[in-house]
Order: sequence, then C-alpha cells, then structure tokens
Amino acid sequence: MSATPPAATPPRVVVTGGAAAYDIRDFLTRAAVPFEYLDDEGPEDVAVCTLDDGTCLTGPTVQDVGRALGLVSAPARDSYDFAIIGAGPAGLAAAVYASCEGLSTVVVEEWAPGGQAGTSWRIENYLGFPEGISGAELAARARHQAEKFGAEILMLQSMTEGHPEDGHFVGTLTDGTSLRARAVLVATGVDWRRLEVDGVERLLHSGVYYGAAASEAPGMAGKEVYIIGGGNSAGQAALNFAEHARTVTILVRGEGLSETMANYLCQRIDQSPLIHVRPHTEVVGLDGDEWLHSVTIRDNTTSHEETVPADGLFICIGGVPRTGWAEQDGVLTNATGYLITGRDLFDPEVTGGRQARSRPRDPYPLETSLPGLFAAGDVRFGSTKRVAAAVGEGAMAVPLVRRFLAEG
Repeated sequence: MSATPPAATPPRVVVTGGAAAYDIRDFLTRAAVPFEYLDDEGPEDVAVCTLDDGTCLTGPTVQDVGRALGLVSAPARDSYDFAIIGAGPAGLAAAVYASCEGLSTVVVEEWAPGGQAGTSWRIENYLGFPEGISGAELAARARHQAEKFGAEILMLQSMTEGHPEDGHFVGTLTDGTSLRARAVLVATGVDWRRLEVDGVERLLHSGVYYGAAASEAPGMAGKEVYIIGGGNSAGQAALNFAEHARTVTILVRGEGLSETMANYLCQRIDQSPLIHVRPHTEVVGLDGDEWLHSVTIRDNTTSHEETVPADGLFICIGGVPRTGWAEQDGVLTNATGYLITGRDLFDPEVTGGRQARSRPRDPYPLETSLPGLFAAGDVRFGSTKRVAAAVGEGAMAVPLVRRFLAEG
C-alpha cells in the first residue's frame, strides 16, 4: 500500500482502481488536491473515489470527481472583457495581471492549472525559488492569486467552437454553455509527442505514461524505470523517480544530455548513482499483459537490440501545439502548427507563403492573424520553452489586450 502524494493536510479523496484511476490521480495531483492512493485495494479495472464527506463514487469520470469536490463551475457572467484559453504559466500570469487591472477575466482550462509545467516535480530555475517549487504548487499559488483579484477559473472545461461576432468572440464550452469575450488569449500549450511503437497504446497507464506522471512516482518504489527524452522534463522526472525506484535509465537518441538539458539537471543526474544515461538509443518494442514488464532497446550505432525488464516507461519526447482548430478558423500557423503572431505574420518563410486576411492595422506583438486573438507561451511560434518566458508573455499580453479594447 502506498500513499500519493504525501501531504501535510488530511486527504480529501481516497482512490483505488489501478490503471482505471490514473486520470483521476493525475488530475488530483496537478490540481493540488490531497489524496491517498491504495494501490492494492479495490478492483483493478474500476476506479473508486471516497471523499472526506463520505461520498463514494464508483467508476467516476474526472469531471464527476471535480464536480463532487466543487471544482467545476459555470461562467458567472454573460460576457467578459478577456477570455484566456489554457491555465498554464502563460494563461495564469495573464489572468493575474488582467484581473488586477480591472478587466473582467475568465480562464478556461480543460484539465488542471499548470499545463505541462504543472507536471514538473521540482522547478529550480524559476526566479525567487532558490530551493525549487513543484509545478503543481506554483500553479496552485498562481490560481489562488488570480482568483483573489477576481478572475474566474473554469476547470475541466474546453472550448468546442468559437467565432467573431459583433465585436466579441463567441464560443461554446463542452457543457454547452455560451461564452462571450471582447478579446481572447490562446495559451493552450502543447501535447506530448506520441511514441510510434507497438504496445504503447495497449499499455498506456499500465506502466507506460506520457510526461513525468508525478502521481506514479511512489508506486515505482524498488522498480526499474525508463525515461525517453533528453529535455528538462525528462531530467526532472529522472530525479523524482530516483527517490523511489531501484534504477532509472534515460534513453536519448543523441550524444547525451548536455545540448538539450539545463546544466544544473545534468550535474544532478551525473551525481546520482541510481540514474544511468544511454545515448544513441531508442525503444523499438514493449511487452506486457496487464502491465509493462519489458522494453526492447536498440543501439543506433550498432543496430544491436536487447530486451530488458522494465516496470515503468515515461515518454518525454517534446510537444505538438494544440492548435487543431486554427485552420478551420482561418488563423495562421507555421508548418508545424504553432500560432504565428506579430511581425512574423509578414514573413513568408514562417507563414509558408500564406497571407493573413486584410486588417485595418498591423498586428500587435503576440496578436495572431485574427485581430483581438492573442497567443502566449509554448503554443506560439518563436516562444522560449521556459516557465519564466511563458509567464512574461502572459503578463505582456495584458497591455496589448488593453490597447485592442481601447480601439472600441
């Protein structure tokens, strides 16, 4: 039996259900809701959640759990000055600065605040936190700060459609609620790039995970963990799992970690006797019935393949921007789907030769090809993939939005 995560306050939820409860565990971890996970109790294929008021939910969705905890709400207004899509660092920063300046502000977040940064075990290179802070805690603080100034955070909601109409952007949320705003910031970030290897989808959440999956670290106690990727997310995950696992192996296609990972993380990894780095390698096969039990690794310098025991495989191989809606709405992206903003809209090498629709003025920095629609953070072409950079862009968006709103 293991508890996840350790918390100073009593758990609000007790969770059982193995792989069936992974999404719930992940959501509660990222939403900073204290919970206890009993991994050897209850049926493996049915999630069961018992709340601190005695409510028992059998086979609930994440939305069911969120509603039971009072984390799901409808918009309080018919119309807002400013709507922010995505509650990662960029979206939360924009919410703080917009609401403290008096703009009626709403944030729509389909999962939990923090975005990919919210899955980080410890962020140590963010200004003001020399001892580090977890991504979930940083997001929880930012959410509280935004709400203190009056911003609304609509969790477990997403925008299913949207269009300009009479000086507003009009969208529909997943629950059918209409949402209107005079200006919009897209801060939806990226999804993890998928690993095209047989067995990944079958074993997903049964030993195979995308991202750092911080909620699963205690369950890897004494086990063999493999991580794919050479970026900061992979490094943070490795250090987290090294506190629990018997060994942690990082698999990278390149020469090593120094060119793709922050120096302080490389140093920590070098100093850990439990973490091993294997360059020029990739996973080419997985095996397991109800749970992962081995991975097949290929050495790309020799083409030699070997199958090794593995209890957990965590895939941190970069992201794909969440902009599938953009083409339908006529918003320009680059060849890989990132939203183009500002002067880059006039660069044919960035736009692929496409031109933005005619407009009465040049776009503001961070403004997309659609006037009044802005972008910030990882979803934006040319952004720096760092928490501090995303926060800076979110803050920068607010005065630009105010200039747009002043146009009438």
